[in-house]
Amino acid sequence: MIPDEWRLFDFVKTIKRCDIGRRNQIDASQIEKKGQFPVIDQGQDYIAGYSNSEDKLFSPENPLIIFGDHTRCFKFVDFPFILGADGTKVLNPDLNLFDPKYYYFYFKSVKIQNRGYNRHFKLLKELKVICPPMHEQKTIASILSKIQSAIETQEKIIKTTTELKKTLMQKLFSEGLYDEPQKVTEIGKIPKGWKVVELGDNGVLELVQYGLSVKGYEDGKYPMLRMNTILNGYCVDRNLKYVNIEKDEFEKFKLEYGDILFNRTNSIDLVGKTGIFILKGEYTFASYLIRLKTNQRILNSFYLNHYINLESSQKRLKGLASRGVSQSNISGSRLKTFLIPLPATLREQEEIIDIISKLDKKIAFTERKRSQYNELFKSMLHQLMTGQIRVKDIKIAS
Repeated sequence: MIPDEWRLFDFVKTIKRCDIGRRNQIDASQIEKKGQFPVIDQGQDYIAGYSNSEDKLFSPENPLIIFGDHTRCFKFVDFPFILGADGTKVLNPDLNLFDPKYYYFYFKSVKIQNRGYNRHFKLLKELKVICPPMHEQKTIASILSKIQSAIETQEKIIKTTTELKKTLMQKLFSEGLYDEPQKVTEIGKIPKGWKVVELGDNGVLELVQYGLSVKGYEDGKYPMLRMNTILNGYCVDRNLKYVNIEKDEFEKFKLEYGDILFNRTNSIDLVGKTGIFILKGEYTFASYLIRLKTNQRILNSFYLNHYINLESSQKRLKGLASRGVSQSNISGSRLKTFLIPLPATLREQEEIIDIISKLDKKIAFTERKRSQYNELFKSMLHQLMTGQIRVKDIKIAS
């Protein structure tokens, strides 16, 4: 049910003809990373890339909505662009009936059956479109735009802070903190007072342990961490499986605070990733992970975890991997040969950890805010588009 003053229109009656056509399209092979004009296609990324083909540029008189025939993605476009060639449908809403931004948000609220990589425009044409009075459409669009803008702000902060972390980590692990001269080593430049050690050197590691080789279930006694529970350098409690083993067996594989889980086998993109264990509760881990326990008097596990996830470290680690048809593998013995830079004091390790951890906390805080805004957007989108919440009942901050 919708409010009495709202109307319903068949989809085909909500759009007008648009002059855009094949002459404005560009093949995926012709899309560049840089260029004068943005290319909009059906992919998940808002802008697919760029082109300098001015003859293909289309300048819309009014905002358009791009629909991905294969992907079911909707994009609001109100600037000159070049159209991607495959699976892009251009919707030109009838301005006598619809505010373009409302029209875009309306289709963001619609559930379109997923037919895989088949075309979906046929399903779109079967829909009816809810049409509130124009003033209400504009207010709905304004409310949702404000929330969407807040989400985009959080995403920019996350991206900027992540790039800062990446740059700063490279600097910290090559220059240190105390502005001392550098020396050239087999792993690159490091501070003169540091040394290069193998993980397998005496005293560096206390434990290198493969995980449990047992089947995991949706329910069970003990949660088991797997490769998909490692995210951005940390162990997370998502998509858990559970194992039913005896208490004595569990104690041998029970994770402790500060343990590192190393992903020893997977595609070459994922092999070598690590996560530090800081979760509360009792967890064990799967066989394709290796638990590293450092000698904390020599090597802080948080320092090691950050260093392993450094971009240059990941490249070196992948060089240790044996390559199979579909998977790569780094054994525990090969991992022990991995070289790391070791600061002269534990204090410097701890100071480096503290700097990186502050950035991690900022990223995590911003990700939580983004998640909250996303949930708010989904809730408001549904309730506003169905009339469960009316704009007259909402106070909008200027």
